[in-house]
Amino acid sequence: MKTRVRHYFTFITFLVFIHSVPLTALDYTEVSTSISDLFYSMTGSNEGTSSFRSLLIPSGGRVESLGSAYTGLANDVSYIDYNPAASSVLNETEIALFHNAWIADSAMESIAATTRFGNLGLGGEIRCFYVPFTEYDHFGGRVSGSYYSETTAAFNIAYNFLAGYKFKGLAVGINAKAAWRSIPDYADDDTGEIISGSGLKQSALAVMGDIGMLVQFNLGKFYTSRDANVRIGLSASNLGAAFTGFGSSSIIIDDPLPTTIGIGISYKMIRPVTITAEFRQPVNLYDFSEYQIFYAGAGAEVQITDFFSVLGGFLLKGGNPRFSLGSEFEIKKLRINANYTLDLTSSLNPVNRISLSIKLQLGDKGRAERQKKIDELYNLGVFYFAKGDYTTAISVWNEVLETDRRFNPAIDGIKSAEKQLMLFKRIRDSLYLD
Repeated sequence: MKTRVRHYFTFITFLVFIHSVPLTALDYTEVSTSISDLFYSMTGSNEGTSSFRSLLIPSGGRVESLGSAYTGLANDVSYIDYNPAASSVLNETEIALFHNAWIADSAMESIAATTRFGNLGLGGEIRCFYVPFTEYDHFGGRVSGSYYSETTAAFNIAYNFLAGYKFKGLAVGINAKAAWRSIPDYADDDTGEIISGSGLKQSALAVMGDIGMLVQFNLGKFYTSRDANVRIGLSASNLGAAFTGFGSSSIIIDDPLPTTIGIGISYKMIRPVTITAEFRQPVNLYDFSEYQIFYAGAGAEVQITDFFSVLGGFLLKGGNPRFSLGSEFEIKKLRINANYTLDLTSSLNPVNRISLSIKLQLGDKGRAERQKKIDELYNLGVFYFAKGDYTTAISVWNEVLETDRRFNPAIDGIKSAEKQLMLFKRIRDSLYLD
């Protein structure tokens, strides 16, 4: 009963958070102008020269709450957009839905899933960015209405090499991605008639990939857990090309994609608090001389209870600083995140920049149960070792290694037991010779 009351209380707190900012838009022109002037030097001359800009928009939820500083954390299905190596170290199989209400009536909708088989991780995602497209004639009359959209599909595979009890492994992963930019047909200026195929000629297909690495280790850790408290990730995103001219006489390479190289870190000094930081450098694969200014973000998560946490983040991208505040609530197998982001492109109206995510966690494919069996066998081996039955201890610890060949405590235990047996053998041999 107490647990149910706590869940209800936390859920109410979660709802209050969603409506905690003013519900009416405020005029903060002077504030935004001052901030624009302050960060003007962070705006590069080549900003906005790449195509498929929707690839830079976060799906929403947890990632956006942390200021998009996620390459070095990547601990849920959102890893697909930031570090493709992470699927090989995730604990849970997950399916997630994301909604991000972006600017100017645009939105991003996403569905993603991931699972893991031992050290092999697999995942996939489909995301669609869309904005209403309305065309008017010279007299202001509406002649056509549809949507401009960019749809991206990704398939992920990753593997965690040399993973063990002490060394958590080197995770490496790739994404194979394809994206389609759909531009609706437009009307003839003179007749107002829709020109069939006119939109197709300006639509585009992008083929690209991502690569990533992730390492985990313990450093400055003030709590007990087998999970590493430091993660460092590296990734290169959107490596590829885009093509236009479908429906015309020739297909040409479109503008460069928004390729970026990123490095991120996450650190958990104490159990309830996780901090993240990230640095990303845009790269023009067609012309490396067209330099774009880096961007960086940072975030923090505070675990209030085992099912409720608060997140906050800051992202400086171009001349546009973004502040995010989010909340996550877990009940049964569902984890729900609501986030609000304030930046110079939106007002203080929360409807403008709200993102939501719902994740369904489907278990760990028995990994926790296998780990429990390993622990029980290891402790049994310790029992025999303490009794001086080294042969039986070695036999039990070898059973452990049949399940997890990199379980270092069992490896070290076998070495110690073999040394004891060798020592007793020498003593016996010495007594026999005497």
